[in-house]
Amino acid sequence: MDLYVTSEDKAEATVVSNLFIDKYLKDANDAQIKVYLYLLRMMSAGLSTDISKMADLFNYTERDIVRSLEYWKKCGLLELDYDSFGLISGVKFLEMGKTKKAAKAEPVNDAFIGEPASNVTLKVVPDEEPVVKIRENVTYTLEQLKAFKESGETAQIVFVAEQYLKRTLSSADIQALYFIYDELKFTCEMTDYLLQYCLDKGKDSFSYIKKVAINWAQAGITTPKQAKALSTTKYEKYVYTILKALGKSNIPQAPEVDMVNKWYKEYGFDIEVILEACNRTVMATDSHRLEYCDKILSSWKKENVHHMSDIAKADEKFKQNRAKTSNNEKSNGTFGQFAKTDYDFDSLEKILSGQ
Repeated sequence: MDLYVTSEDKAEATVVSNLFIDKYLKDANDAQIKVYLYLLRMMSAGLSTDISKMADLFNYTERDIVRSLEYWKKCGLLELDYDSFGLISGVKFLEMGKTKKAAKAEPVNDAFIGEPASNVTLKVVPDEEPVVKIRENVTYTLEQLKAFKESGETAQIVFVAEQYLKRTLSSADIQALYFIYDELKFTCEMTDYLLQYCLDKGKDSFSYIKKVAINWAQAGITTPKQAKALSTTKYEKYVYTILKALGKSNIPQAPEVDMVNKWYKEYGFDIEVILEACNRTVMATDSHRLEYCDKILSSWKKENVHHMSDIAKADEKFKQNRAKTSNNEKSNGTFGQFAKTDYDFDSLEKILSGQ
């Protein structure tokens, strides 16, 4: 998608405010500083980039780039605009003097008003909530590092890493490797796959290797099989958006993807319509959510629902049909058995299946 980056400052050169240096520089990490300065440079020069290029340029992951953008939004220096998927679609640089007001402001569409200073194409992946929290700043003593290099299984990890990288590991490298083993609990097999994965991407920096390991750990990846599935299985962003709306944050499984594709491709629903069905599903049940949502969307398809504006009509018809069914059941002496809420899964299933 095209992400337009504009500025309230009309300067034609890349200028870094003294206030930025005095107030914000000390609290920001390396990734956040690089992303801010790089985007400032791109905007000033009218050049374009994307998250993948930025990640490669600075040896970070794409998630690091997205998190950095969110950080500057919280600081009030950037205003972000989002599309219907909840993904970043616009960035606006704010004047430093307005940071307090901007920090409280919600994203608005005025990032698209007027001629953009530059187009920055961002390929954003869904940023799922981490399954586990990682202590990223753990450090180890020289004695611990020496023991790690010389003790049985861990000595083998060091040996394998040096063979893959074709160099003797530095103290910083061993710190990162020890962190992966000790804090992230990666097995020798998992570490072996991690190294191969990063080298296959042309990345031999332990800074990058550590970041990939952290992302896998946060996603609950504990085996090479899971990591391989995560890295080789790429789905369209709407798949992750819809499954996340149903409360599913793990790697999508084939049956789940098939169900989502049926709604989006076969039924042809707008993403907003599907998310509305997801919202109703989450409010109604903690189990069988895919099946429940499928019943709703199948019903809407029969009622020729195409857009959000069509749902109200379908709701009204559903209530009328339900009232009619309830009256029939009441007259047959079975009303109490099925007198449940409008969103009860079992009742909905009976109605939609014609029982």
